[in-house]
Amino acid sequence: MILGSKGIIGLDIGSRHIKAVELKEFKGGYHLERLGIVSLLPELIVDGSIIDAPRVVEAIKKLIAETSIKARDATISVSGHSSVIIKRVSLQQMSEDELSESIKFEAEQYIPFDIEDVSLDFQILDQRQDESQMDVLIVAVKKDKINEYVSVVNEAGLTSVIVDVDAFALENIYEVNYEFSEDENIAIVNIGASTININILKGGVSVFTRDSSIGGNMLSEALQREFTVSYDNAERLKFGETVEGVSQEDVASVLMSASEDIVGEISRSFDFFKSTTKMGEELNEIILCGGCALVKDLVPLLTERIGVSAKMVEPFKNIHVPDAFDKGYLMKIGPVVAVATGLALRRIGDR
Repeated sequence: MILGSKGIIGLDIGSRHIKAVELKEFKGGYHLERLGIVSLLPELIVDGSIIDAPRVVEAIKKLIAETSIKARDATISVSGHSSVIIKRVSLQQMSEDELSESIKFEAEQYIPFDIEDVSLDFQILDQRQDESQMDVLIVAVKKDKINEYVSVVNEAGLTSVIVDVDAFALENIYEVNYEFSEDENIAIVNIGASTININILKGGVSVFTRDSSIGGNMLSEALQREFTVSYDNAERLKFGETVEGVSQEDVASVLMSASEDIVGEISRSFDFFKSTTKMGEELNEIILCGGCALVKDLVPLLTERIGVSAKMVEPFKNIHVPDAFDKGYLMKIGPVVAVATGLALRRIGDR
């Protein structure tokens, strides 16, 4: 990488917001160049599917114009339990070239879709002690899902050079900003509007991933039902703003009740992780990302219910931020732009 070369845009296309981050790589670290967020109407992307592509294209164009982003190469990501499959499997020891040749055959037994309908990738994690086996992470994404997102990005005047997975983008963030411990299990939990992504790392290696099809929209819908307010006003209430005729105490009560469903879903995922490990390993820490992480009292509720310390992600902790940026604003929206920042760290050719 040439020092000071132009970075790649990290473009996180969520169901409620599109986030863009541009970083510049220098010797020993990264420098924040551009950052922006644009809101989407809730009917444009539903359950991860792009319903109104032209308006999503216009939103991306607006975001690029408002942030004055110069780079035109973009890294995007996908998630979703119905279209993204991530499996950690044990295979016979072979070289990376050999696995590239046989990946379709090896993956077919783990993928519940026609193998011709998915794009496949893999990463060799490590060898087993007997050296005849190796652990491999296999990722399969439905081609129509990828094409859907690549199409709107390209129509907006950008070039999609890398397609990542939300959970792995968050792993990039952790690697840059935090220290790994070989014996600790760190859960990175991203709660978006319509999905929850979980990636559990041990010693810097992903040992468990899971996507759930619920998210912060559950809270907005609960507020709409309770107070008969518009979606926009429900969103305002969810993040601590006031709406005439609605008491903050009543809002807190509704949010607490609705948040139990989200916390319960996360707890069940953690229980499943523990059941898949030989020693029933425990979690050591939860790093919380996504817009829903900003909902008042969600972090302490998660800590209390799970019994593990939870804290907000700091995506710019070890990234140089120029004085031109409002540090308070970046701290506030850090969880929202975590995936986009992780995507901006990707480079063509890395794994």
